[in-house]
Amino acid sequence: MTLSSSFRTHTLGELRKEHAGETVKLSGWVNVRRDHGGLIFLDLRDQYGITQVTFRPEDKEAFELADTVRPEWVVTVEGEVTARPDEMVNEQMKTGAIEVVASSMQVIAKAKTPPFEITAEHLSNEELRLKYRYLDFRRERMAAHIKLRSDVVHAIRCYMIENGFTEVHTPILANSSPEGARDFLVPSRLHPGSFYALPQAPQQFKQLLMVGGVDRYFQIAPCFRDEDPRADRSPGEFYQLDLEMAFVEPEDVFQAMEPLFIELSKTFGNKEPIAVPFPRITYFDAMDLYGSDRPDLRWDWKMTDLSEVLKDTDFKVFAGALEKEKGVVKALRVPGAAEALSRKDIDELTELVKKEARAGGLAYVTLKTEDGDPQSPIWKFLEPAEQQAILQATQAEAGDIVFFGADTWQVACSALGVVRSALGKRFKLDDASKVSWLWVTDFPMYERDPDTGKLDFMHNPFSMPHGGMEGLDEVDPEKILAHQYDIVANGFEISSGGVRMNTPELMFKAWEKVGYDKEEVERRFPHMIEAYRYGAPPHAGFAPGIDRMIMMLTDEPNIREVVPFPKDGKAKDPMTGAPTVVDDEQLEELHIRTVSED
Repeated sequence: MTLSSSFRTHTLGELRKEHAGETVKLSGWVNVRRDHGGLIFLDLRDQYGITQVTFRPEDKEAFELADTVRPEWVVTVEGEVTARPDEMVNEQMKTGAIEVVASSMQVIAKAKTPPFEITAEHLSNEELRLKYRYLDFRRERMAAHIKLRSDVVHAIRCYMIENGFTEVHTPILANSSPEGARDFLVPSRLHPGSFYALPQAPQQFKQLLMVGGVDRYFQIAPCFRDEDPRADRSPGEFYQLDLEMAFVEPEDVFQAMEPLFIELSKTFGNKEPIAVPFPRITYFDAMDLYGSDRPDLRWDWKMTDLSEVLKDTDFKVFAGALEKEKGVVKALRVPGAAEALSRKDIDELTELVKKEARAGGLAYVTLKTEDGDPQSPIWKFLEPAEQQAILQATQAEAGDIVFFGADTWQVACSALGVVRSALGKRFKLDDASKVSWLWVTDFPMYERDPDTGKLDFMHNPFSMPHGGMEGLDEVDPEKILAHQYDIVANGFEISSGGVRMNTPELMFKAWEKVGYDKEEVERRFPHMIEAYRYGAPPHAGFAPGIDRMIMMLTDEPNIREVVPFPKDGKAKDPMTGAPTVVDDEQLEELHIRTVSED
């Protein structure tokens, strides 16, 4: 493939020592301009790299023009490729073995002084970067992310097609569907008072493709969800590898997709999977052992359940927790933390636990020396036998800290999960050269809202319950498990998926549990119910997020670093100003009237 055109014979990352003596034409942006001993040097930049161009006084016209140019001007240069002396070779540049001696130059476009330094590796003003995102793309780091994203999507597409998947584009203007977030609604001009919804996921369409006989489906699908932003979630829109397979069980999906994740990890992230095949762990075990349904297993700290050894304790905090329905006392031993953490550090950790896990606090005991007494605000309230039982159960040693979670199972586990994640990163156990891929399986089908007590689907409302119709007969709906799974990488949930219900009767019974009668389910999903009456195969799938995968591969802490045109932390676009107020004429045409908040 050639990238030459009337503006260039080569890109700015292409020339090497073997090109010496050739006359070339180059175009790009002025990255840096330098004057040295009567010579002018311009580093020209494009997407492919940087090439140094030298201007000599004897090439008068080009030299005088070079004296006027400034960074970020767009120029075209003609000249001869010259090999640099060995002592002048720049090993940090792909083109560092050569320079181009210019014979002529043309200014294509002048540029204002940018609002930030394009050559800077790190910039702190994110709002400014988002406002001038097109300038941000010129920075090496951002250009690399854009290219990586393209390469990853290409690799995914090739893998899927080679493995028998058919790419199908599903509608963007769809119906509203309960996928767990708010819909973005689009008013219909032709049908006043009616609305389309931008798809939160192509969930229903891909299941209908299975009914239609498409055996393996995929697409790189845009998804739209009106959610609050966070570090690993882009507000408004994102892309995912959406896929579905007919006549499969979960293990078939796992085996089909693991080779792709291994390839992406090694090729684009230089990360070695810790275990192949990827470990499988149930949701219950993930929470019970690691305090998270997306644990990072690059460090293997596990929690210990102390409920049995402390069942007769008089210590009010622990006893009160055990009296609660599903109450537990859990412990997490953190090796070597005694010398590393100050009281202030632990106080900050306590506030983090309160915020993220809705816990009441964080108890702990510090073991600083072999023969010294354990130090803890709570230790004196425990009987010697209880103290010994805790140390024995957790296998705590001198230099360790043991943290405690005492509350309902969910809160206690989550609290220590926050501690585990925060301290693992603080102690630099998150080795960037490794990737911990993990399948988390068997999620609860239902959960109760902690504030209202209302029962709802925990994740996807179309997932197959364990045991099918008979499984839904369980008296306690919170004990019903779903054929639902997540793929997790280094503590990031990359995707959720599952086996789907494939009969109307299953859908009616599953939705009845959360308060919807048969008529309401028919009203919400008439096309799904009708399609299932014509025979639907068993089918399963999932949808890994492209943005989160790129984030994991590049070790970026914020998803906005890997999304080309992201919204900011308030779900606004500083560059275009979106969302914006529209003209009254447009609203009238759509039969919409705005209502004052007053």
